[in-house]
Amino acid sequence: MYQLFCDSNCELWYTTVKELGLNVIRMPYTLAGQEYFYDMGEKTDLTAFFDAMKGGEVPKTSALNEEIYIEYFEPVLKKGEDIFYVTFSHAMSKTFDAMDRAIKTLKEKYPDREIRSVDTRSISMGCGFVVYYAALRYKEGATMDELEAYVKELSAHTATYFAVEDLTYLYRGGRVSGVSKVFGNLLNIKPVLHFDDEGRIVNIAKEKGFRRALSSMLGYMKAKGQDVDKYKIIVIHADYKEVAERFVESIKAEYPAADVVLQYVGPVIGAHCGPGTVGLIFHCSER
Repeated sequence: MYQLFCDSNCELWYTTVKELGLNVIRMPYTLAGQEYFYDMGEKTDLTAFFDAMKGGEVPKTSALNEEIYIEYFEPVLKKGEDIFYVTFSHAMSKTFDAMDRAIKTLKEKYPDREIRSVDTRSISMGCGFVVYYAALRYKEGATMDELEAYVKELSAHTATYFAVEDLTYLYRGGRVSGVSKVFGNLLNIKPVLHFDDEGRIVNIAKEKGFRRALSSMLGYMKAKGQDVDKYKIIVIHADYKEVAERFVESIKAEYPAADVVLQYVGPVIGAHCGPGTVGLIFHCSER
């Protein structure tokens, strides 16, 4: 027997988490000096969070320590069960260094138990997309080997694109240079970014205006989308609901049979991308 884990940076909505029976490792963020652990939207006021950012608050995120991972994993191991953890991109956080140390400690204490983690090489609902379908396989009775093979295959065919209204937040996180930020904002340049095969954020296009940036993302889905009538298409937004809703309508016009899901970005991811972000996740022929 094994239990399936994910983390809150996959951003599956709390109702979906409960339906799937997932174990969630909650990632921390700090706002106005107060530390929180994201609850998958259950009680978090996301509008208030992004309003605070617009008002000048600068939220911070941090990695978990080894002890917290042990607190999540050890009760399962004590019961004689194994652990399978589907993670967000290891290239995006040092938290997995602490996870590795925790796993090493626990394996010494529970040598007969297995703790396995698989990197989706994405974040937010790009990771959540993989976690969702992995959970369905898990509930169907997939073995750990079968699930690992499935997660790796699906991750390689999950595209995550996003565009931001204001480059300031990416600049704070070191994703764009100061010069690019200033001139990008002045000239209304909107970068289109995605996750590459290594799980890193890569700027693949620069569009004049947000509408063109969204059109560019839709173009990537037209070119690379695969089995979009079989898998969900997910649109995420960071306090940009009206724009995201119009984007959903444009997707439905192209793919009327598709199941298109619209969801908020959470505070940990939102701290880095900032309000005015829209993302697109879909099944693809290649990243």
